[in-house]
Amino acid sequence: MGFEEKKKGKYERAEKFIEKMKEIQEKAKAALGKAQEDIKKYADRKKAEVDEYKVGDLVILSTKDLKYQMVRRRIEKLIEKLVRPYKV
Repeated sequence: MGFEEKKKGKYERAEKFIEKMKEIQEKAKAALGKAQEDIKKYADRKKAEVDEYKVGDLVILSTKDLKYQMVRRRIEKLIEKLVRPYKV
């Protein structure tokens, strides 16, 4: 009846606003997806192949991440870059 027509006309702007916000949200999702793909592409370029080690293989350890644990024993600049071979 007449009541339904008034109600529809009353919320027309709200419905337009909702549609506009949905459109903006879709564009934002697309932009974020593209940015995520770009970041992944550039991050994957720097990844190297991982070597497979077997039991009994000899490996040389880097002290890059061990440096802070070894500082107490010696002066930092005298710490070796690589540590002797170890068996896996």
